[in-house]
Amino acid sequence: MKDLVVAAKVPAKKDEKGKEITAGMEATVVVQTAETLKEAGQVFGETAVLSNMDSNWKVTLQGNIRSSLRSGLTPEQIQDKLGSAVLGVAQVGARVDPQAAFIAKFKTSTPEDQAKMLEKLKVAAAG
Repeated sequence: MKDLVVAAKVPAKKDEKGKEITAGMEATVVVQTAETLKEAGQVFGETAVLSNMDSNWKVTLQGNIRSSLRSGLTPEQIQDKLGSAVLGVAQVGARVDPQAAFIAKFKTSTPEDQAKMLEKLKVAAAG
């Protein structure tokens, strides 16, 4: 077993008068954790280790999905991008069709943003 040091801070927040009410709110704890996967299975049980692994991977994938949505990808494109994801392997050089991403973003944009996007296209086309 080994020590695992975990620190956390509460993000700064201000009250209605602008006074910071959460400044300096932080704590650190030290807990015991396994040093190997084998030890983790023995100490915590394989079900707990696998469940925690899936929970953490889910958070990672959710962040990637949110980022992909913000960049204009469709759910189908995101599935194509992440469908072959492997735990612990960074998603680099994902297959993204820029034209399809632009169209998807255009379809979900407000009329004002669509007008801005069209103007940018006109400027780019003019060279």
